[in-house]
Amino acid sequence: MRTVAAKRTGWSGYAGHMRADAVRTRKQLLDAAAELFAEGGAEVSVAEIAERAGIGKGTVFRHFATKEDLIAAIVGDLLDDLVDAAEKRGSLREFMVYGVGRLADNRALCDVASGSVRHPDVQAGVERLNEAAQRLVDRAETREGVTGRDVVLLMTGVHQAAAPLRDAEPELWRRYLGFLLDGLLDTGSSAPHSRT
Repeated sequence: MRTVAAKRTGWSGYAGHMRADAVRTRKQLLDAAAELFAEGGAEVSVAEIAERAGIGKGTVFRHFATKEDLIAAIVGDLLDDLVDAAEKRGSLREFMVYGVGRLADNRALCDVASGSVRHPDVQAGVERLNEAAQRLVDRAETREGVTGRDVVLLMTGVHQAAAPLRDAEPELWRRYLGFLLDGLLDTGSSAPHSRT
């Protein structure tokens, strides 16, 4: 299991402690699992993941003790990406557009990930994301009392609200996020433009 102390080595591997071939195998495994979970949901078996990755089932369990640990590692990579985005984006608005877009792009994976919220590594990743979002809130002109945790929960709420209509209206989340930003930011906003 990945520990909080290893946070910047990445969820997808213990880069400083693994041989190069083991790091490659772990990445193949995580990529294959993410693809299959996106295609088939949480019902995908470890055997299917191993086959897609081109490795044996035993190799999967050498990297991850349980399927839940594997899912937590995939979710952790997404959380790390969002933390990095919060640190690199210039504004709360840019971060929220990026974040909701990433969630929308990973809709099926988000559905699978919902079961991993109690995993200690996922909880630690969410806390890091809340802290990174708080730093953006501290610099932004938001309504009084808004917290980083509020921002993260609101991003997931926008994603969840638009998800049922994604196939018919794939950009609907932008409309909902525009409404949310109008209420969240003191300066108001309009619907965010397309990501490029």
